Amino acid sequence: MSQASVPADVPSMGRRQFMNLILGGSAAVTSLAALYPVAAYFVPPSKGGAGGGVAAKDALGKDIIASAFLANHQAGDRELAQGLKGDPTYIVVTDTKEIESYGLNAVCTHLGCVVPWNAAENKFICPCHGSQYNNEGKVVRGPAPLSLALAHATVDDDIVQFSTWTETDFRTNDAPWWS
Repeated sequence: MSQASVPADVPSMGRRQFMNLILGGSAAVTSLAALYPVAAYFVPPSKGGAGGGVAAKDALGKDIIASAFLANHQAGDRELAQGLKGDPTYIVVTDTKEIESYGLNAVCTHLGCVVPWNAAENKFICPCHGSQYNNEGKVVRGPAPLSLALAHATVDDDIVQFSTWTETDFRTNDAPWWS
């Protein structure tokens, strides 16, 4: 048998390349389809429309109406609402019975417990490990390393809205750690 003769059952090089292309292409498509959800998990969701605000929700999931809220709350009250990303966020009532320009994320910066407001001591006290925050959410006693996150609180069409706080933290004069 000479070197030039090829058995009939061996496919030609063109067919081999075509089959390799089909096999490689199907493996690539399968891999990309499997990796897409993983990659999409790491891409943050868009913020939505131009306003960027999220309506504050009460315990029943209804929008908080500012006029009704203020009618039922006293100056200095802090009430939990559903805020940005669904996090519990405090709405603060000022001494002039208005809604404060900021909301406080109620998630402790130590281990993520929800921090209740203690009106008797005029501060937030974490029930998990005793971290304490002043009435503006600035950490005053650890083990929490950081102050509570801020959110802008505004009233638009009589609905309380939260939006992302990107400016300097007025309590520490530092850049916001949460953004």
